[in-house]
Amino acid sequence: MNRRDFSALGLSALALATGPALAQGGPIEGKHFKRLASPLPTTPGKIEVVEFFWYGCPHCYALEPMLREWVKQLPADVAFRRVHVGFRPNIKPHQKLFFALEAMGKAEELQQRVFDAFHRDRVDVETDKDMMALAARLGVDTQKFNEMYNSFGISSKLQQAVKLSEAYNIDGVPAIGIGGRFWTAPSMAGERGMNEQELGMRALQIANTLIQRVRSGKP
Repeated sequence: MNRRDFSALGLSALALATGPALAQGGPIEGKHFKRLASPLPTTPGKIEVVEFFWYGCPHCYALEPMLREWVKQLPADVAFRRVHVGFRPNIKPHQKLFFALEAMGKAEELQQRVFDAFHRDRVDVETDKDMMALAARLGVDTQKFNEMYNSFGISSKLQQAVKLSEAYNIDGVPAIGIGGRFWTAPSMAGERGMNEQELGMRALQIANTLIQRVRSGKP
């Protein structure tokens, strides 16, 4: 990608309790996380958490099963969603694939299988035609998928995704946006000498801390 792919190998939400703790005083702004210059509007009563990802990113693929476990443990006042980025024109078909599956109510169900197709099975995933073939491989109703994939609604979703990633000012994936105010990522989370698993666990710890910060109303 034209932007950095953040390493997120070996993350485990279940290991957070025994992972490397943050120093007293918590995460440091500008080092462990970034603050948005202008807060984004969010749904009242909910803390929005956004995972920015790309199907073709190996680090997003490594993060996926562990992130899924972390999401299961999020409190009821946290609303989690995914946004597939579109940093380059040649990954627009990947974006359209995700948002078409999401519109059909299939994105979460098929998320791991799509990642597997990209990274484990090495299927062709470069063109719109490839996306149609992948939908068939996944057992999706290809007629409905084709209609959704080429719909105006999906085009609008792509534009919204670009605007949101720009509003968060992220410069790589995977990245986690919190409450329309902050974002963090494994590459920002650690200290010298930490391994990949520790970096990932630290990023999720920081995300938890930022969720609490938004909840408490702290600046």
